[in-house]
Amino acid sequence: MFAEYLQAAMRHAVYEQLEDDKSYYGSIPGFQGVWGNAPTLEACREELLEVLEDWVLFRIANQQSLPTVDGHSLTIKASV
Repeated sequence: MFAEYLQAAMRHAVYEQLEDDKSYYGSIPGFQGVWGNAPTLEACREELLEVLEDWVLFRIANQQSLPTVDGHSLTIKASV
């Protein structure tokens, strides 16, 4: 379930090549603060995925809601 959620979010990633230093910048709409910047597109994708994973885990640890992506959602259940 976790992997499918991450994959769904990554399918929405947008990338651009920055003209000033020719590096790549990537972000995922709807995931505020999730972005990556690296010298190659592949490295940018890898960095973006790492940031996304950390962002999701942080929000789960802090019992914050997560966006639904293409029907995929992660819910946080309160412990008893």
